Amino acid sequence: MSTSSIDEIVGDCLAVRVRLIGRALTSLYDSALDGHGLTIAQVNLLAALGKVGPCPPSRLGDVLQLERSTVSRNLNLLLNHGWIEAVSADAKGMREVALTAAGRAKIESVMPEWRQAQRQAAELLGTAGVNAIQGIASGMGYAPAGA
Repeated sequence: MSTSSIDEIVGDCLAVRVRLIGRALTSLYDSALDGHGLTIAQVNLLAALGKVGPCPPSRLGDVLQLERSTVSRNLNLLLNHGWIEAVSADAKGMREVALTAAGRAKIESVMPEWRQAQRQAAELLGTAGVNAIQGIASGMGYAPAGA
């Protein structure tokens, strides 16, 4: 591999830049939500479930573009806290999950910190950055959960 190839990857790789931005934003939201015992990934899982309604875990994975193991791990944590419930299950695990009243209350309780993180993220990205991210996601077919 030539130095120019290394320089090209280091200087131009879109994947690494998107991942860096993603990690920075995730850290911002996770720090804001830390006092609630939730990560932004878990809040988005709760919100997606609230939007989609009772559904199989695989549907949440599809909506949020998450791997099955990630969905399963987070759903188990949310289940243990009573924020979701398994409305049907079998020997293979949860067939369908639903947001509980406690889960809806949990979402409401994190909103001040989520809104603050949202404002900070918007400041960090600037109007053009926010519009670009929303436009790119929409153009790729990543509409809001359940839409």
